[in-house]
Amino acid sequence: MKIKHCLNDASGFSMVELMVVLVIIGILVLLALPRLEPVVTKAKETEAKLMLKQVYTLEKSYKYQYDTYTTSLSAIGFEQRKLVTQGGRARYRITIVSADANSFLAEATAVVDFNGDGRYNVWTVDQSGDIVQKVPD
Repeated sequence: MKIKHCLNDASGFSMVELMVVLVIIGILVLLALPRLEPVVTKAKETEAKLMLKQVYTLEKSYKYQYDTYTTSLSAIGFEQRKLVTQGGRARYRITIVSADANSFLAEATAVVDFNGDGRYNVWTVDQSGDIVQKVPD
């Protein structure tokens, strides 16, 4: 009876085959990246919209209580999260540009240039609740 050794019959992929597969995957990723960039930017813009919606709601509550809008984020109870430029996670700086008895304007300005074109994304909200992109990125 002969005993067969499995060492010579080992099946698997060679190093060259693995490298070819990795190169093909790399090329596919490079082809897909430009198409995914707008999707990533839209996802990041959602952060600005959500924060401005919160500012709108807080300003409305403040108006009902004091019969005027305010330029103070702390007065309405809004707390700016730590920005990515300061080691945090927020990509937008929120400010209240103007406020009086009848109107307010709040702004969310990106602190990161999402697509590297030198422009920073800016969104606004006013007393009517309309969230508008002022400067696209």
